Amino acid sequence: MRQVRLVLLLAAAAVAACVPQELRPPPAGPADASPDAFKRQYEDIARRGQPVFEVDPARSIVTIEVRRAGTLANLGHDHVVASHDVRGYIAPREGRADVYIRVADLVVDEAQLREATGFDTQPSAADIAGTRNNMLTRVLHSDEQPFVVVSATGVRTDATRRVIRPTLVVNGIQRVHDVDAAIEMSDESMRVTGQTVVLQTDFGIRPFSILGGALQVADALTVRFDILARPR
Repeated sequence: MRQVRLVLLLAAAAVAACVPQELRPPPAGPADASPDAFKRQYEDIARRGQPVFEVDPARSIVTIEVRRAGTLANLGHDHVVASHDVRGYIAPREGRADVYIRVADLVVDEAQLREATGFDTQPSAADIAGTRNNMLTRVLHSDEQPFVVVSATGVRTDATRRVIRPTLVVNGIQRVHDVDAAIEMSDESMRVTGQTVVLQTDFGIRPFSILGGALQVADALTVRFDILARPR
C-alpha cells in the first residue's frame, strides 16, 4: 500500500511540475508597448522618409524550451512553446525594432518542434492542454497582459552578427537581456535569427518545485527566433 501511495504521489507531482507559481512582480513595463502604439510610431518614421520593414508572420517563428530538472526529472516532461504569428516593425536606419507576440496564440508541444528540439518523452493530449491552459491563465495572464514585446534600439544593421540588448516585456514586467543575433539584410528583406536564455523568476514567476527540489521546472528558458521582415 505504501508503494502504491508513493507512485500516486509521484504521478501527481509529474503533472503538477508544469504549473509554475507566481512571485510578487517587479514594476510594470512601459504603457505604450502595444501594437497600436508601434504602428503609429513606425508610420511617423516612414513619413520622415526612413525605410520601415514589417515582420512577415508567415515566415517568422519564436520557440521557447521549458525543461524539467531535479533528480526525479524523468517523471516530468520538457515542453516547447511556439508563436507562429510574430508581428512587428524594424526601422534599420533608426537602429530600432519592436516585435510582439499575442500570448493567446501560443501553441504547446507541436510534434515536429518536439522532434527538432530532441525531447525524449511524449506528453499526452491532456498534459499538453493542461500545460497550455496553466501557461495562459496562471503564468502569462493573457487576459490582462495580452502581448509579449521585444524592443531594441541602437542596433547596427550593417553588422552580420552581434550581441544586442533588447528590452523584453512579459507579464507587464520589463527586463533587458543579451541576445546573440545574426542579421541578413537586402533591399527586399531583413532576417534576424538567434537565441537567448531568459529566467522565469526575472518576470515574477517561481518555477514549480516539490520534494526538496527533486522534481522541478528549470528556471532558465531557451528562446530561439527566426524573424523575416519585408519593406512596407
